Amino acid sequence: MVVGAFPIAKLLYLGVRQLSKPLANRIKAGARRSEFFKTYICLPPAQIYHWVEMRTKMRIMGFRGSTIKPLNEEAAAELGAELLGESIIFLVGGGCMVLEYSRQASNSRRKEEELNDTMISLQTQIAELTLTTETLGAQLREVNRLVLSIPAPDPAPNTKK
Repeated sequence: MVVGAFPIAKLLYLGVRQLSKPLANRIKAGARRSEFFKTYICLPPAQIYHWVEMRTKMRIMGFRGSTIKPLNEEAAAELGAELLGESIIFLVGGGCMVLEYSRQASNSRRKEEELNDTMISLQTQIAELTLTTETLGAQLREVNRLVLSIPAPDPAPNTKK
């Protein structure tokens, strides 16, 4: 069994999600206490959610034309606070995922740039080595031409008197 390295980002993501739950609970408690927050922030989404949920259930059961009564204010405030808390947890989790994606994209872009830089460096070195090889080859040919054009000395000089 191959055990891979546990990414630290997943652990951080889990920690952030766990920390967002108490934050959501505090916001829900504040929403229950504040009349403005309850009236304008919690009640409208709760009533819309209730309407959509009940409409869907009625259609599934075959009651197409029935009217749906809105929730009472206390139940709507509770449902709105729950929806708000879950939305906050969802947004924090989604934000963590977006940050992780951008971090991974940045890492892959950096690695690709490093690879391209390495390839360009290697191509430059190959070009320099090719030029050096051609220069040395030309010098070798010149040396060979000069050696062949020098007359050879007499192997045995005439020593008769």
